[in-house]
Amino acid sequence: MSTAAEQIRQLLEQRILILDGAMGTMIQKHGLEEADYRGERFADWHRDVKGNNDLLVLTRPDVIRGIHEAYLEVGADIIETNSFNATRTSQADYDMQELAYEINVEAARLARAAADSFSTPERPRFVAGGLGPTSSTLSISPDVNDPGYRNISFAELVEVYMEAVRGLVAGGIDLLLIETIFDTLNAKAAVFACQQVFEEDGIELPIMISGTITDESGRTLSGQTTEAFYNSLRHASALSFGLNCALGPDKLRQYVEEMSRISETWVSAYPNAGLPNEFGEYDLHAEAMAEQVSEWAESGFVNIVGGCCGSTPEHIRAIAEAVEGKPPRKLPDIKVECRLSGLEPLNIGEETLFVNVGERANVTGSAIFKRLILNEEYEEALDVCRTQVENGAQIVDVNMDEGMLDGKAAMVRFLKLCAAEPDIARVPFMIDSSKWEIIEAGLQCVQGKAIVNSISLKEGEEAFIEHARLCRRYGAAVIVMAFDEQGQADTKARKVEICTRAYGILTRTVGFPPEDIIFDPNIFAVATGIEEHDNYGVDFIEATREIKQALPHAMVSGGVSNVSFSFRGNNPVREAIHAVFLYHAIHAGMDMGIVNAGQLAVYDELPEELREAVEDVVLNRRPDAGDRLVEIAPNYMGDGSGGAKQESPEWREWTVEKRLEHSLVKGITEYIEEDTAEALEKFGRPILVIEGPLMDGMNVVGDLFGDGKMFLPQVVKSARVMKKSVAWLEPYLEAEKAGCDVQTKGRILMATVKGDVHDIGKNIVGVVLQCNNYEVIDLGVMVPAEKILETARERNVDIIGLSGLITPSLDEMVHVAREMKRQGFNIPLMIGGATTSKAHTAVKIEPQYEHGAIYVADASRAVGVASTLLSDEQKGAFLDGVRAEYEEVRQRRANKDEARNLIPISDARANPTPIDWSGYRACAPAKPGVTVLDVPIAELVDTIDWTFFFHAWQLKGRFPKILDDPEKGEEARKLYEDARAMLDRILEEGWLKAKAVVGLFPANSDGDDVVLYGDDSRNEALTTLHFLRKQGKQPSGKYNECLSDYIAPLSSGKQDYIGGFACTAGIGIDDKIAEFEKDHDDYSSLMLKALADRLAESLAEWLHKRVRKELWGYAAEEQLDNEALIAEQYQGIRPAMGYPASPDHTEKDLLWELLDAEANTGIWLTESKAMVPTAAVSGLYFAHPDSRYFAVGKLNRDQVADYAQRKGMALSEMERWLAPNLAYDPDSA
Repeated sequence: MSTAAEQIRQLLEQRILILDGAMGTMIQKHGLEEADYRGERFADWHRDVKGNNDLLVLTRPDVIRGIHEAYLEVGADIIETNSFNATRTSQADYDMQELAYEINVEAARLARAAADSFSTPERPRFVAGGLGPTSSTLSISPDVNDPGYRNISFAELVEVYMEAVRGLVAGGIDLLLIETIFDTLNAKAAVFACQQVFEEDGIELPIMISGTITDESGRTLSGQTTEAFYNSLRHASALSFGLNCALGPDKLRQYVEEMSRISETWVSAYPNAGLPNEFGEYDLHAEAMAEQVSEWAESGFVNIVGGCCGSTPEHIRAIAEAVEGKPPRKLPDIKVECRLSGLEPLNIGEETLFVNVGERANVTGSAIFKRLILNEEYEEALDVCRTQVENGAQIVDVNMDEGMLDGKAAMVRFLKLCAAEPDIARVPFMIDSSKWEIIEAGLQCVQGKAIVNSISLKEGEEAFIEHARLCRRYGAAVIVMAFDEQGQADTKARKVEICTRAYGILTRTVGFPPEDIIFDPNIFAVATGIEEHDNYGVDFIEATREIKQALPHAMVSGGVSNVSFSFRGNNPVREAIHAVFLYHAIHAGMDMGIVNAGQLAVYDELPEELREAVEDVVLNRRPDAGDRLVEIAPNYMGDGSGGAKQESPEWREWTVEKRLEHSLVKGITEYIEEDTAEALEKFGRPILVIEGPLMDGMNVVGDLFGDGKMFLPQVVKSARVMKKSVAWLEPYLEAEKAGCDVQTKGRILMATVKGDVHDIGKNIVGVVLQCNNYEVIDLGVMVPAEKILETARERNVDIIGLSGLITPSLDEMVHVAREMKRQGFNIPLMIGGATTSKAHTAVKIEPQYEHGAIYVADASRAVGVASTLLSDEQKGAFLDGVRAEYEEVRQRRANKDEARNLIPISDARANPTPIDWSGYRACAPAKPGVTVLDVPIAELVDTIDWTFFFHAWQLKGRFPKILDDPEKGEEARKLYEDARAMLDRILEEGWLKAKAVVGLFPANSDGDDVVLYGDDSRNEALTTLHFLRKQGKQPSGKYNECLSDYIAPLSSGKQDYIGGFACTAGIGIDDKIAEFEKDHDDYSSLMLKALADRLAESLAEWLHKRVRKELWGYAAEEQLDNEALIAEQYQGIRPAMGYPASPDHTEKDLLWELLDAEANTGIWLTESKAMVPTAAVSGLYFAHPDSRYFAVGKLNRDQVADYAQRKGMALSEMERWLAPNLAYDPDSA
């Protein structure tokens, strides 16, 4: 390493270094003309050259040196050569490609001379040789009609960059800067070129890498996120990673923060001076830009800062002064992980137990894919990949090894086409071939960090080293097979010997990162009856243990189902073998495995006899172990309503104030306009009516509700009366020009967070708050954080209230709290909704925001909380009390090991629902495939479950008993009468329509997953549904259930079926709701929503009955009354995705695709998988007599990681979706 490089590293430890600003901006300020660009040398050049700024190093070196010196004068530590477009590729635009090398040399010399003139021992200055992205791109086709076309190859671009690098080095640079990267594959070519020059010329210089997030999508032009970009180029071992150009400091901040979080080395950032105005000029002044960059430094994001487009020496001076004395970002301690990427990152660490690789894009393993490729039906072949990713593949394996195929050409063509498909390219690729030339060709086509499958010592060390070095230079991880010159490893000694030898060569000779090495030591079957096979289990386990202990950070993988192959047909025994094998192999350090998830069981809950026998086999503890297991294996095959009380007319003789109060308390609208008019005449001003008798009456309502003396339906009716009165007064308020700015107790903003469409609870809280004289600003549903906070600031609100029903809303609430802190809010935050809890608020939300985040359990408590938060006298003590209470919650949670009653997922899988499939014969559906139904609403009324209707109104109790409840009965009867009356109108006037779609498909379980087929030939899978298993310790006779237990496993050889459905009774509801809201009729609005929800549930029951009796027909003779139906006394279940037995909402995406649900019913899914219309139900049908509802409950990391792998999702993303079920804190590991 050069002295300059050592100095740079030392300085980066001490302070933030200053990079120069824009070169192009400063050149423009000189107003140069064509003659200036040509100079004497190019006076007769055959093309215009104005705009070729790089040429100025030859024709106007005075201008370029002057710009360098201007930046050095104001404090730049590093100046960049004027060589952004000094490559053959870009200079070809001017027919000057032959000048590329010369331009780079002169650009470096000019910068070198300028830097040396300012450099002192105390303040050295450095020159960075700039390598721009060129005018070509390797990942994007310039031909819209041919997405696989490229106008330059990777190898050609490497040659172009090598020439530029050699010119810059010859001119005397200190380091290289690969910048403004919009296509990461171009940057990989630049890195490859740099390292090739270093190797061939015997030099080494530091490399800076700077990407460009092109807009607020947060992606490069070629589609990568910041972390994916970093992962792709991590192999460069760069001095710094950073971002520049395209955005100003305000928009770039979040991406610089992300780079700071993930980068193992120093971070640079040089934004534009804002965004260009309509004249292409940059308006962000130096002081404003410096203030924002200074905040980055204060936040610990950066080590090197400067400016890009629009920045000038004034900007750089201001930035240098702003960051002076601020400490540089410290290099973080980042976990060692295999960091792969497509358009998005895939990080594999200790918690990522299994990674799912999609293998169907393989001509040797898929006849369908092979046919498509041979016929050049690439669009259809892309669909194969797309389906894999949609179905959960985290990596896509591509193999083109076919004798009738030009494998290299096919690999290149296919990967280039994949690059144009974001749905595919978002995951990493596995370049799979037995031919190195095909692997290398594939690596030259992927911008992400790929895996090479595979390399080995089979051909000797020389070829192994050469291939490994090239894999490293291309930035790929490698699978290393346990083969050497003598053949395949089959004993522990051979496995360890080969893997240890390969590891040593890779890490010491090649310099390969150990975390990018994946060993496959081979798993073989045990209990085969062949004595030589008896120790295969021990061989693998002990080899794994030794590999993990002796070879740090390397990963181990294997095909687990191989170990139990001798017992195919006896699923429980195979599950037991897998459980025991994985128990010992994982404890020995196994990281990944190709596992039949359906053949896993819970180790601790295996029958003692079976577990002992299996362990004897797997661990080879006795010579007759196989015989004994064979011997015992067969043992384990195996309506009331009441009339409304009439109001006495006596109250009509009371004063107008008391009449208004009575109307408000009783919810009577009949006389409200008459009484409001009388009150206006008495009080003279409309605002006095509102602030006087109306608010007095609402205060009475609020007090009665708070004391439990009124119930929610009554409060909603009260709000309706209040709104009608205020609406009548509105014209008088406007005429008086007093507006509507009534002196309320406070202004509260309420919103259902982004991705969630459920609003009944939020609306109820809003009504209650309005009843208590709070102004409520309701932003509705699916409101992003930016809109919430922007409105809160514009409207100067006193409190923000967030609501959510589905689990993804929890994470969004945490995000809102973080943003409130970052943006400097100091108002309280109220949290509510069915999915929220005191524990979640205490553990996840409140620590993010110091100005109060309070969980509000129900509407009755909202008023008290709001009142206290807005009281100067009470707020401080209240928040102190909440903080202390939440700290206790956090401490209790920290002390409470929720995982202590959980067992390893392998053990849970060893204790499935015991179903004897040997004599099982499934009923084939009478009408297989997809069926769409239009359902008359009238058919749904008699099967409404009224108990939950009352629950929606916070009247707890069972129907019809609640109608006679001594405390709630009177109001319950009124509510029921109103509901029946509205039901009559729904039917008579056709307010609502119902629609449903049902799909019935052949299926078999594959571990905890269920594979669905298009027809009974079962030749091709339609999709795979994924399920979770109970992980809690179960008492004797109880099981670790999973919904897949109720479908015949593939290994049983039995044909089985599964159904899916989506239905809604909410078609047309929006128009009616809008009508009610226009009439200020919250009561009717909420009534209709509640009834629509009940009708949707009734529709789900009606549909299930029709499926049982007709469409599927497995219970054709069923005869049950409504009470029995509500009690679910029928055969089969219909669990919903996102609920206790299947808590993952993302599975709805698969169901929606399977049923084409949106097209067939009009129901669509939000980004958080909420259904719209909200009066909708969806789920699956299981027909087995033993199927039952259950709650999966708490989950440990091992199952969540395995589940994420099966679905092809990042562990962190899966943890967000399953947050309420986690028995661990994902942020603490």
